[in-house]
Amino acid sequence: MAISSANNPVLLEDVGYRINDIPVLSGVSVRSESMRIGVIGRNGSGKSTLARLIAGLLEPSEGQIRIEGVDVYKDRRAAIRTVGILFQNPEHQIIFPTVSEEIGFGLRQLGASKADAVTGTQKLLARFGKAHWQDAPIHALSQGQKHLVCMMSVLAMRPRLLVLDEPFAGLDIPTRMQLTRHLNDAGTRLLHITHDTRDLEDYDQVFWLDRGRLRASGVARQVLQDFTQEMVRIGGGDDLSLLAG
Repeated sequence: MAISSANNPVLLEDVGYRINDIPVLSGVSVRSESMRIGVIGRNGSGKSTLARLIAGLLEPSEGQIRIEGVDVYKDRRAAIRTVGILFQNPEHQIIFPTVSEEIGFGLRQLGASKADAVTGTQKLLARFGKAHWQDAPIHALSQGQKHLVCMMSVLAMRPRLLVLDEPFAGLDIPTRMQLTRHLNDAGTRLLHITHDTRDLEDYDQVFWLDRGRLRASGVARQVLQDFTQEMVRIGGGDDLSLLAG
């Protein structure tokens, strides 16, 4: 999928989010024209909240978010084609009992007829080499296989930006490698949010989120190096309050 990223930025302007007047995110400003965008941060730094804001699932308390010119919270019709999200836990995403129903739901949301949704589902499964999964019950799949079903379901809707909210957490190395390969082959713009530097080593641009604020941004190698050094420094200290994240 060809995207002219220079004309279609991911844009956050002074974004904040509060829960009961307690700030979760504050003053987050991002502009990126990259195809592979990473967000690194510790647990509790506001990463999942940021993922849901960018996907249009939450409304910012302050500021504004535009994904390729679309306000994804206010314009839900346009948002469906603009941004998709892959959650850390597939159980939070899957709503149908079989693979074909789960994938076909997204196509129906885009306006496809029932017959076209069936055809589209079959083509997508074949593309991933999983045609035999069509009638498979999702409860019988492994965790990694469920992740792949979620990925296929989102990619079936052909979003121009796919938000990844720590989708590899808890997965073994072969599964991570296989899912990463599928993502890289999808041709979709990625915004990957994680606490694991391994996930972002070959990304174009990385933003470091720290306690709800952006601490640094730049090329992946430098930001990830600085983040790792800070995590090692904190881990080597004796102040347990710093480990609350």
